[in-house]
Amino acid sequence: MVAGARYDGNDFMVQLTNSPVAPVRKFRALFGTLRSMAIRRIIRMGHPLLRETARELTTDEIASAEIKRLIADMTDTLHDYGGIGLAAPQIGESIRLAIIEIPGGETRYGDLAPLSFSVFINPRIEIVDPATAGYWEGCLSVPGLRGFVERPQHIKVRYLDEKGDELELELTGFPATVFQHEFDHLDGKLYIDRISDMRLLAFDKEFEQHQLMS
Repeated sequence: MVAGARYDGNDFMVQLTNSPVAPVRKFRALFGTLRSMAIRRIIRMGHPLLRETARELTTDEIASAEIKRLIADMTDTLHDYGGIGLAAPQIGESIRLAIIEIPGGETRYGDLAPLSFSVFINPRIEIVDPATAGYWEGCLSVPGLRGFVERPQHIKVRYLDEKGDELELELTGFPATVFQHEFDHLDGKLYIDRISDMRLLAFDKEFEQHQLMS
């Protein structure tokens, strides 16, 4: 576990106990500005925007000051709420943009390699191997619940970064699940839509109390 971070038992949430210095420095370097934090409200299941298919961003939009501010707001919001991923639709912006940051260290999923803070614009997923594995997922837009979801465990992601550069990333295991979870938001889907057995959906307290297993 990295210093200043702890997993709080919700699969897609991590509580940062110290200031997230590295991402802040990154965006100060990119955008050359110091600014007050802007915490946006995360909308919850039931809001119609979470069920929309988000639109792609154009090259001009990616380079705009508005998108730079939005990414900075999303960074502040992610760290304030204590998550490892956030999609723009979760803060009411129906565009194909997400941010992900996975702290490394020992977790319930084994010893994870860290994934530094990254921005994903207009991402596309390719399934490399359809073999699946399941994890108990949680979501900032579905607070207080978690559910067991099986997803492919070997994927490729093609995307644009915050500078508009085309990049590719290959992922296996838990990170592959995280990316699919976050990018589902861009297509109007929530993890609860992926649960094949609704008996494997539980409130956090009851999950911890009864140690539910798949």
